[in-house]
Amino acid sequence: MWRSTRVCRTRLDVALSAAAAVLVSGCVSAPAAVSGPEAALVERSRVSMGSEVRLSAWTADERAATQAFEAVFDEFDRLDAAMSVWKAGSDIVRLNEAAGKHAVPVSDDVRSTLRTAQQVGEWTGGKFDVTFAALAEIWKFDHDQDNKVPLPADIDRRLRLVDYTALVIDDQAGTAFLRHPGMRAHLGGIGKGFAVDRAVRLLRSRGFGDFMIQSGGDMYVAGRRGDRPWRIGIRDPRGAATFAALSVTDAAISTSGDYERFFLKDGRRYHHILDPDTGQPVSSTRSVTIVARRSLFADALATGVFIAGPQAGMQLIDRLEGIEAVIVTSANDVLITPGLRGQVELLAQPTDAP
Repeated sequence: MWRSTRVCRTRLDVALSAAAAVLVSGCVSAPAAVSGPEAALVERSRVSMGSEVRLSAWTADERAATQAFEAVFDEFDRLDAAMSVWKAGSDIVRLNEAAGKHAVPVSDDVRSTLRTAQQVGEWTGGKFDVTFAALAEIWKFDHDQDNKVPLPADIDRRLRLVDYTALVIDDQAGTAFLRHPGMRAHLGGIGKGFAVDRAVRLLRSRGFGDFMIQSGGDMYVAGRRGDRPWRIGIRDPRGAATFAALSVTDAAISTSGDYERFFLKDGRRYHHILDPDTGQPVSSTRSVTIVARRSLFADALATGVFIAGPQAGMQLIDRLEGIEAVIVTSANDVLITPGLRGQVELLAQPTDAP
């Protein structure tokens, strides 16, 4: 169901449901040369791919914007039907059901996403692994969260099934194959990024140049917000406020954090971002915000860098052109890559807590 259109007159706060940022800039009038004298902020939202998808555009043509937004939501739903592990008959469900048996036909979109996942797996030394889902059967952080720590023996058995190099993609045949019975692929760390990139392409094809797309922890901002760049707040991993603000334009922003799906037990935080080498939640990082040209890479690298840890993560980012980051370590230190200096304003020290 559509939400009613809102024309922003004072201040807009957009909280990212899964990852850590808010839109913090105030509303301004758009210059006539850019968006027309009657330009205003048009917004819509809908739930898809397990998160709220929020769309905003500075435009004088509300009708065209809402039509374009509906096409974006339809595209999210189409991709969800192919990529979800929760929807019977999806490409990923069929891939997992056939693990160790035979290859299955999958769409071009799914093959492309899986291949990028393998590439990020190579970049991160396997820390980003699209076959982590075998561990998700015993670590429950979705709607089935049970606040239980699996037995070490159960973790060890599942670790044998986590290996992104055992995923075979055949573009000529249009198929994918998991070599070992019991393996499970999951696009939760990259699928939304792919969908956001598709949405960007769709909105640009319809003539929009000033817009924001946000799905869970993944966001893309295009053009300007009136007479200034978009200004994104990064959430305090241990508080409700933002600790930093980032001014960007034509960029993808993705945040992975240990605070959205977690439980505390015996003074330790257990969360959904698992190290595929140990089968345990990562303890060296609290949040990672990646800025990139494409959401596909921002999404996957936010997870991969989080798992790799601050030092190895920063070394990786330094080797990748066009990738920047803000990292909050487990010691509550804030690390910022050189390319973002001057674009990031630290508003406060992040809250220090377990």
